[in-house]
Amino acid sequence: YVMLLTLSPYTPRFRDRVSPPGVMIRPYLNGFTIAFNVSQPNTWQPYVDNMHHFLAAYDDKAQEEKNIECVPGQYFIQGGNDSEEKKACQFKRSLLQNCSGIEDPTFGYSKGQPCILLKMNRIIGYRPGAGVPVSVDCKVQKGNESHLRSVDFYPGNGTFDLMYYPYYGKFTHVNYTSPLVAMHFTDVQKNYLIPIQCSLNGKGIINNLNSDRFLGRIIFTLSIGK
Repeated sequence: YVMLLTLSPYTPRFRDRVSPPGVMIRPYLNGFTIAFNVSQPNTWQPYVDNMHHFLAAYDDKAQEEKNIECVPGQYFIQGGNDSEEKKACQFKRSLLQNCSGIEDPTFGYSKGQPCILLKMNRIIGYRPGAGVPVSVDCKVQKGNESHLRSVDFYPGNGTFDLMYYPYYGKFTHVNYTSPLVAMHFTDVQKNYLIPIQCSLNGKGIINNLNSDRFLGRIIFTLSIGK
């Protein structure tokens, strides 16, 4: 009990061996297979609902009320005591452009061009990329590479801007919203099961560990019917 009293509730005592980040996708509905038929709205509507629910915290108005505008391209390092509340940078859903759900409330699912969001796991104090933004790429994991002909990335060229790091923990970084990269699969071969791997790329990132399919990468399956 006495030893526990010496621990800070805000910051881990030892951070010299912080693991590289894992990633997760949205929508996520009981597995990593996203399967639907374009002509049957009941097959893709649950994915759309999941996306809108997840992005509610990213609404532009909500971000403007809670968070501040930051300087892109550099880490947002904040001093002061560990117990002081930290400011959080705005990440507005409008940055996701065609995958924001603003212009197209179906996130492309009604057209057979689904959007999928990638989120990097939070690690207190971690500064990904060692000064260079971490980027995302996607490819067919196994099978015919021509089945995935085009992927658009938002915001920009599909990077996690440095200004959203480091993360200071849930007790003090209370309004923090994790940055996202949207992947818009605009030209996927229909009526096939296509395993796709989307990976983080940057200094210090590990994305090729066979024993962990979520460390620096994620594998999911797209199956789009007509």
